[in-house]
Amino acid sequence: MTAVRSIAVRYFAAAADVAGREDETLRLPVAATVGHLRAALRERYGAEMDRVMTAGSFLVDGVVSRDDARALGDAVDVLPPFAGG
Repeated sequence: MTAVRSIAVRYFAAAADVAGREDETLRLPVAATVGHLRAALRERYGAEMDRVMTAGSFLVDGVVSRDDARALGDAVDVLPPFAGG
């Protein structure tokens, strides 16, 4: 049996629209990475969330990341793509 822990996930803009909520707590493996989170969210919310995650990024411990190998902290934000200028 794989040890698990709780990770607080916050959703913003398009990610919140797809999830139908602004936050939730997920149970993921102790050594969970951004890749684990992507897979869990893809399974939970489908192709629409996959599109948001592909174009967006994750905020892990205050650092924006798109690296599937990056280890997760206790909380992560799912950020949609941002228009900027």
